[in-house]
Amino acid sequence: MLMVRYQQGDFTAATALIERTSPRLYRFFAAQQVSRAHADDLLQETWLRIHKVRHTYRPSEPALPWFYAIARHVRVDHHRKSIRVTEGERELQAMSKTISPGASNAGSSDDLEALLAPLSASEREVIEMLKVTGMSLEEVARATSSTVGSVKQKAHRAYKKLRVMLSREAAGRERSEKAT
Repeated sequence: MLMVRYQQGDFTAATALIERTSPRLYRFFAAQQVSRAHADDLLQETWLRIHKVRHTYRPSEPALPWFYAIARHVRVDHHRKSIRVTEGERELQAMSKTISPGASNAGSSDDLEALLAPLSASEREVIEMLKVTGMSLEEVARATSSTVGSVKQKAHRAYKKLRVMLSREAAGRERSEKAT
């Protein structure tokens, strides 16, 4: 009944629904051996999705299984995203090792400038703030007067360009080594 009222725009019903259902959904996420912070994030993402798709709920169906189906999709999406991020970081680390193996001044600002030269000024700025100074996405967003989404997009595009560039350099080195 609360879900039907929520669909009709009664946000007091939504509040009551959240208060009643959130502990169950939280336990669902916490049982997956994720940290409390991740469980909180997943719960919040679940409620955002429920809000976005509340119009698809069928009043003749029970609401709890519908909530759990959405929560399951949120959990799966989160897991897939974490795998992609981890793989991307590993690729970048592996490629950065091939760029200057054993170089004594690998951390010099000249090397960093040369590495980041193909990037646009805004991408370079975001990468330097995230990776060199160690700022969080939120801090970079505030510093650049943009949104977290915009920062993520710029970082993603920069990583993609760097991956392509480093792959080409590694392939070129391999060809020259085979030729000699």
